[in-house]
Amino acid sequence: MNREIYFAGGCFWGVEHFFKQVNGVVETCVGYANGKTENPTYKDVCTDTTGYAETVRVCYDPQVVSLGLLLDLYFMAIDPVSVNRQGEDTGTQYRTGIYYTDRQDVPAIEEKFRQEEKEIGASLAVEVLPLENFHNAEDYHQDYLDKNPGGYCHLPLELFRYARNANRKS
Repeated sequence: MNREIYFAGGCFWGVEHFFKQVNGVVETCVGYANGKTENPTYKDVCTDTTGYAETVRVCYDPQVVSLGLLLDLYFMAIDPVSVNRQGEDTGTQYRTGIYYTDRQDVPAIEEKFRQEEKEIGASLAVEVLPLENFHNAEDYHQDYLDKNPGGYCHLPLELFRYARNANRKS
């Protein structure tokens, strides 16, 4: 049975493309998470008044890829001490966060969080919260970098190659 986890890591175009590379990720969807308005649009979210974060829903097969590996990859793709900013993108919609739907995921998330804080030696600016709500982004945002291979992305290309090989068996 597939599982899901939600990652906010700046512009969702690159974060989605990154996780799509991982063996065992069976589906991704970009959208807006944990805000306070009904049916937000990209234009609404960009006003910095809705409380939403650009987020990627990652559905995965736990028999192929573990939540632990997904968390490791997530932390490779973000600046975990940056507040409301990833790359050149700024605003509350670009904050970092891990949003879960299953309380059983919390110990693994908290353990990874503690490891990252210890390694960095600073407090992280990553929200760890239950998913309150999620609204799919507009169609043109879905699979954006597949449709626009030269499109904007704040993540380095090397990360996509790394994700593609992260859990492949030789």
